[in-house]
This record gives sequence, C-alpha cells and structure tokens, in this order.
Amino acid sequence: MTATYDLAGHVALVTGAAGDFGRTVAVRLARSGAKVVLTDLTAASEGLEDTRVRCAALVGDQGVIVVPGDVTDAESVAAVFGAAEERPGVPDLVFNNAGIQGLIKPLQDYPLDDAAAVFRVNIEGIFHVLREAGRRLREAGRPGAIVNSASMAGVEGAANRPAYSASKGAIMSLTRSASKDFAPLGIRVNAISPAFIGPGRMWDLQTSRQAEAATQYYATDPAEVERQMIGAVPLRRMGSVDEVAATVVWLLSDESSYLTGQNLIVSGGI
Repeated sequence: MTATYDLAGHVALVTGAAGDFGRTVAVRLARSGAKVVLTDLTAASEGLEDTRVRCAALVGDQGVIVVPGDVTDAESVAAVFGAAEERPGVPDLVFNNAGIQGLIKPLQDYPLDDAAAVFRVNIEGIFHVLREAGRRLREAGRPGAIVNSASMAGVEGAANRPAYSASKGAIMSLTRSASKDFAPLGIRVNAISPAFIGPGRMWDLQTSRQAEAATQYYATDPAEVERQMIGAVPLRRMGSVDEVAATVVWLLSDESSYLTGQNLIVSGGI
C-alpha cells in the first residue's frame, strides 16, 4: 500500500510533470490531499494530460491545473507561478524535477551544443524555479519544502556522461546553498540522487546509449549493459520509479521537517 501523508491545504508544483518521475510524484501528492500544479513543455501536452487525469481522479478537476512552461526561461517560470497563485494558490511544495539526460559520449568527443543544452535545462532550470519559489513564498509569508532532482551521476561522476554528471553535481551544491538562504524563510530545500531506476524510457536510453558508446566501462550489447549495471548494485536489482517518488514525497512532507540541505541517495546501496 502506498504511504500517504496529510498534505491537505498544501499546493504542490511539479515540473517535468509529463515524465515518469513527475507523474508518479504528482499522483502521490494528490493522493495525500495536496492540490497539484503540473508543468512541462507544450510539446509534452499528451503526457501532461495523462498526469492531470490521474491526479483529478484523486482531488477532482478543481484540485489540479496544468500550466505549460519552459524552466529555461525565467519569465515562463514566473508565469507558471503566477497562474498557480490565481488557482489553486502559491505552491508551498515543489518537486523541481525537469531535466534532460543529454548524449552519452566521452568528454573528449562531447558536442558543445549538447553540453550547453544540458546545463541550460538541468542547472539554469533548477535555479529559475528555486528563485521564483523563494520569492513567492517570501511575499506570501509562508514556509515550504522543495526537492531538487539530482543523480548518483553527480555524486560519483558517470563514465561517458560528463555534461549530465556536472549538471547534477551543480544541483547538489545549489541545494546546499539554497537551503541556507531559504532557512530564515522557513523553506526546506533537499535533493534526491537516484541511481539505476527502471524499467522505462530513461533506463532503456541509458543502457542502449552506453552500449553505443563502446568504451571500456560497458559492453556493446544493451542487455549485457543492463546486467553490468544491476551487478554493481548491492541489492542486485534496479530501483523503481515508485521508490524514488516515495522518497520525494516524504521529503516534501512534515515527516522530514528537520531535514534541509541534504542529498538523499536512492541507489540500492551503491
């Protein structure tokens, strides 16, 4: 049975809400009674609608809104928060989740344009949402909780993923800095760092692209790459999206009320 918390009276913003992680967290938040604001790129409208329908089944149509937006654009982020203020209210819970993987190539061959895109979404996007959330909550005089999506790649540095690893490492530093700046406002800021999570599109992309990279770290057969990755996990299995989402919602709830500035590693023991 999925754990729930008493989040009635809270408004939760989920970025990247069209994807697996965003959708699963949004549904868990709605199940716990929070009103939910969902945002992602306009191009992801089909996924956003899927998430909206699932949340509305739990909190009703009035308890969820969809506001397409681009986290790389500060004005777009401000517009998302502005729409949320009108209905259902200022978001006091934020899953700062939007991000991209980028290519899987060794640093010496990594395209600069792809690295710039990864940094723009994964660093600037997280920064924009943090900044706007802090400003809006300060103006409203309300406390809050924010969880940023980092990654085990940012903890250890992943082979063939220099841009992604660097961006996720930056999110950890930004989380620690923001937690100190936001503490006087009563806003907690934490991060999560999942490792090998699947099944799903992201897992398939990771295994296939590592195989295509053809380096000493992984085999050239995606199925063998999958076995190598799982073999590196002490629990000897991949994690599930639900297990990551459970950690996120716990961090957003008052059950973790004395945690801030932390990066929780969800890795099966890596």
